[in-house]
Amino acid sequence: MLGIQFVITLMMATILSRVGPHLSLARWLLTSKFAGLVRYIHPSDEELRQFAPAPKVDKREKKKTRHQEKNGGGNGASQDSFNVPRNIDIQLVTHPVELTDLVQLRYYTEFQWLLDFSCYSLITYILSEVYISLMPDKAGQEVNLSLVWVFLVLGFTYKILVSLNGLYFEGEEAGGERSLVLVMGGAYLLFAMMVLLVSEDTLETGLEEAYKSFNNSAATFLEDNAGLDSSGPASKLVLKFCIAIWCGFIGSLFTFPGLRISRMHWDVLRYNDNSRSSVILHIGFIAPLVLTTLWIKPLTRDPLTVKLYKGMTKPLLSSEQFECLRLYLVCFTVLFKLFLMPRYLQAYLNLAYDKVEALKVEAGKISSLDLQRLVIRVFYYLCVVTLQYVAPMILILYLTILYKTLGGGSWLPSHPQAVDQCPADGTKCDLPEKEVLSEIGLGDILNQEETVEAITEKFSLAWASLKNVFTVEVFRGLLGFSTWWCCFVWFSSAAIGMGYQSYFTNV
Repeated sequence: MLGIQFVITLMMATILSRVGPHLSLARWLLTSKFAGLVRYIHPSDEELRQFAPAPKVDKREKKKTRHQEKNGGGNGASQDSFNVPRNIDIQLVTHPVELTDLVQLRYYTEFQWLLDFSCYSLITYILSEVYISLMPDKAGQEVNLSLVWVFLVLGFTYKILVSLNGLYFEGEEAGGERSLVLVMGGAYLLFAMMVLLVSEDTLETGLEEAYKSFNNSAATFLEDNAGLDSSGPASKLVLKFCIAIWCGFIGSLFTFPGLRISRMHWDVLRYNDNSRSSVILHIGFIAPLVLTTLWIKPLTRDPLTVKLYKGMTKPLLSSEQFECLRLYLVCFTVLFKLFLMPRYLQAYLNLAYDKVEALKVEAGKISSLDLQRLVIRVFYYLCVVTLQYVAPMILILYLTILYKTLGGGSWLPSHPQAVDQCPADGTKCDLPEKEVLSEIGLGDILNQEETVEAITEKFSLAWASLKNVFTVEVFRGLLGFSTWWCCFVWFSSAAIGMGYQSYFTNV
């Protein structure tokens, strides 16, 4: 009665609410033995007092202190704070990262929710894909509810990225970060405008075909249902300008996550002595660059699907096989980067040790509270750094899933999905078991007094007619370009950060 899709959704929602708090992927990635993360504990006041000279307090200060203690006033923080030499020889104690430490951190709730919900959404999507592949006829009569989960994940990811970016706009001391975000957003906006001028023979965006399909289908829909004679509701220039603005916005959101990844990559290479591990780390760093080349025809598609090499009678891959290869490489890159995440996070946690070691070569004194905050602040922002690492990956992965599903792709090239679509030239479609949809107007449906079944059927026909406006070509162009752009910005921001680390970092 409810349909398999609805049953899968209810089952996963129940598991998420009941089992999710006890079995958390996010918690496992930070506290398990697989991660092996250790944090540095700040030195206590007793340990620091051994290096602090005895303070000289006159009689007036002693009398004032006794008076404040008697009246229950005074600033405890100022009384407990004292100065110590910067070059003290103190060793930080390490401790494994535990759940009791994580729950107090900023953005831990958001990190746990995003990663766990993404995991359950992926399971829901996989179960739906298996059901669709096994029973395509029956599944075609149901709504693919797994796409609702995918859209929710994308919405949560965008919200968290915007929230993380908002941290750099808080306070008066964030002027440099604000300027960097705005400058990078403007630079990516200009670069996106140039990219949108590149020919489809070079960069396989699919936007030209998407625009033609949408414009022709929308014009036909408006003429049939509203009686409007139009050549198309959208201008190509306005459409590309809106896409460029979105590209600049994504570029600004990916700026600091990319810079953070570059810093962690720089640090993890410093701590790594194994040449094989270094090769694996470098492969993980340049993997997004490999993904961006998959949409450049002269570099990947033409050599693999068109060109014939010596002794060959057909290309290495067919067009459908290349599409599947592109989907699988995106998924593999995300999983591979997730596998490397504990090493990057440990390199970030080691910043506490590096900062204390850097103080030892400086002259002068530092407040005990400032020294303790120097160590505490690194662990306090662990979940923020983790979100900067995983949020771009989740966004790219689920954009790829939408690109495959709504763009008419397939995981197996020998069994492509059958997708009803209208030709891009604007001709009308012949839908099975339905009359021509142009005979049904939206105004006629609302003005006639008919049975519930008849009205429901006409609304269904009108909805099917509206779906013909957003064809497979439209989704393939928009989602394909969005996936490519996110992969490009993901790598370019990290590459800019690596350039900065190479020229301006002394460590």
